Amino acid sequence: MGMVNTMLILLLFISSIHLGTTTTTTNLFREYIGADSNNVKFSDVPINPSVQFHFILSFGIDYDTSSSPSPTNGNFNIFWDMDNLSPSQVSSIKNQNSNVKVALSLGGDSVNGGYAYFDPSSVDSWLSNAVSSLTKIIKDYNLDGIDIDYEHFKADPDTFAQCIGRLIQTLKTNGVISFASIAPFDDDQVQSHYLALWKSYGHVIDYVNFQFYAYDKGTTVSQFIDYFNKQSSNYNGGKVLVSFISDGSGGLSPSDGFFKACQRLKSQHKLHGIFVWSADDSMGNGFRFEKQSQALLAIH
Repeated sequence: MGMVNTMLILLLFISSIHLGTTTTTTNLFREYIGADSNNVKFSDVPINPSVQFHFILSFGIDYDTSSSPSPTNGNFNIFWDMDNLSPSQVSSIKNQNSNVKVALSLGGDSVNGGYAYFDPSSVDSWLSNAVSSLTKIIKDYNLDGIDIDYEHFKADPDTFAQCIGRLIQTLKTNGVISFASIAPFDDDQVQSHYLALWKSYGHVIDYVNFQFYAYDKGTTVSQFIDYFNKQSSNYNGGKVLVSFISDGSGGLSPSDGFFKACQRLKSQHKLHGIFVWSADDSMGNGFRFEKQSQALLAIH
C-alpha cells in the first residue's frame, strides 16, 4: 500500500511540474530580420548568452519572383536578403552561439509593393507544394522552425486552418522543424483566420508572436496589459509573446513604458518572451532595446 501511495505522490509531483511549464516565465527572445534588404547580418545583432534566441528570416512567400508577382499555390520562394543572410551565415551564427536557432516566416504584409495574399487553389495541392518547397529551403538553410505571418486572405478561415495546421503538423512529424509560431494582430479578418487555426491546431503551435505594435501608437502600460490579457484568453493555453516595433510607429514603445509592462507581466509569471520587428530597423539605434530586452529576460 505504501508503495502505491509513493507512486501516486510522485505522479502528482511530475504532473504538477509539467503543468508549471505553461505558466513559468521563459527567457525567449525573437527577432525578425531580412525584410528591408539594408545589409543587416545576424552577426550585427547583440546576442545575450543567457537567453534562448530565435532569428526569424522574413519572408518566404508562395509568390513568383517576377516584377509583378503572382501566387504559386504553396511553392515558396525566398524574399529575404540572401546575400547577407545566406546558408553559410546561418551555420556560422549557430556554431558561434549555442543558444541561437533560426526560423523563417511565411507570408508577410506585401510582395513587391502589393499585398501578399494567402491564396491556395485547394488544401491538398497547396499542402503538397508547401511541404516540398519549404522542406528544401529549411534543409538548405539549416533552419529550425517556421512562423506564420499571412495578413491578407483570399481563402476562408477553415481553409487557412487546414492548410497551415497540416503544414506545421507534417513538417514536425517529418522532423523538418522543431517549433512553429503564428503572428496575428488585432484585426477582425486576421483574427478570424488565426483563431480558426488555433481552435483546430493550437496543440502544434509553440508560440504566438502577437503583433502588439499594430495597436495605436501611444498605447499606455495599462492598456498594453489589458491587450495582453485579452489575447492570452483568445489564444488560450498559448505562449503569447510581447512585442515592440523598432521604428516606434505603433503600440507601446520602449521609451514609453514597454519594459515597465514587461516587468509587471514577469512578476505575474506571464512573460513568455519578447520579439522585435525588426533587426533591419534597429540597426539605426545600435540595437539598444534588443540589449535591454535580453537583459530583462536573462534575470531569473
